[in-house]
Amino acid sequence: MGHEGGSTRPTRVGIVGAGAISGQYLDYFAEHGPAAGVLVTAIADLDPARAARAVDGRPGVRAATPDEVYAADDVDIVLNLTIPAAHAPVALAAIAGGKHVYGEKPIAATSAEARQVLAAAAAAGVRVGAAPDTVLGRGTQTARALIDAGRIGQPLAATAFFACAGHERWHPDPDFYYQPGGGPLFDMGPYYLTALVHLLGPVESVVGAASRSGAERVVGSGPRAGERFPVEVATHVTGVLRHRGGALSTVLMSFDVIGNELPRIEVHGTAGSVSVPDPNYFEGPVRLATHDSDGWREVPLSHGYAAAGRGLGLADLARALRTDCQARADGAVALHVLEVMEALLGAAEDDRARPVASDCARPPLVPESARVAVD
Repeated sequence: MGHEGGSTRPTRVGIVGAGAISGQYLDYFAEHGPAAGVLVTAIADLDPARAARAVDGRPGVRAATPDEVYAADDVDIVLNLTIPAAHAPVALAAIAGGKHVYGEKPIAATSAEARQVLAAAAAAGVRVGAAPDTVLGRGTQTARALIDAGRIGQPLAATAFFACAGHERWHPDPDFYYQPGGGPLFDMGPYYLTALVHLLGPVESVVGAASRSGAERVVGSGPRAGERFPVEVATHVTGVLRHRGGALSTVLMSFDVIGNELPRIEVHGTAGSVSVPDPNYFEGPVRLATHDSDGWREVPLSHGYAAAGRGLGLADLARALRTDCQARADGAVALHVLEVMEALLGAAEDDRARPVASDCARPPLVPESARVAVD
């Protein structure tokens, strides 16, 4: 298994942030890391006890401080699992230590911060990747392969819908979902918009509208059940994205819908339509409808990584480092998606179309029958 410079050692990962999501990453690397050439060496957290708990029972992994991870000789990539407000500061510290960075969504709290991160990485000669990596699974990638093969003709339009009644119904501490940087668009939008970029390419402009159903919500479960808390962001966002290739995507992201039967994502072309599974997951049924078919029919999953889980995007970044090629969960894509979301909210506020300043390359299709992110 090659690495940068032709070495056969694995790509070594230091994790900063030992919250709940870190367990999913650690489980993925424990199962699939050896095959993908990825090895976790250190875990850090501002709470040393939490870092110690995360390494317990994981041979060869040590607890450390964030600064020790940034400076460690046995860390090639820093996996940034901190809260969104800390994403940019942690990434910049890791880059200053000469490390590549892969982070949870969003890449930064604002696109201005994200640009600082990418500029620092370019100056240091390191790479940046970012979640979501669910789009690299067999669901979205199989749909992408159908589009690329011309099965729906020229893509004309897409719909992308996420709608629920709000996370306060099940989350015991839902406040942050309703603070700046939260809301349905910033919480779930990265999954859907990243999928649209993979399927149809980057976005050049947006129009939008947004609303907020109330100034307060009520915690529905846990020790705080019945407690009221403020809502500071739009809870229903809708709009149209104009892709640079000409297709129009209609999006709806809402915490104001009690029940719905909306499809997650559909892409429509001159010769047919493809139904894309929920982009919050790596797999799901992919269905195709064409002029000569009798309605929808499910197609076999073909493209995308079969050995999927949170951490797949970092493994793909490690593959890109070994082979000196483009990473699929790329920082430029994450910046672009963040700018699309900001533009959508800005368009809703201004009641006019907003251009999207950034561009990005459409990530390469994951090959057919791929299992893990290897050379």
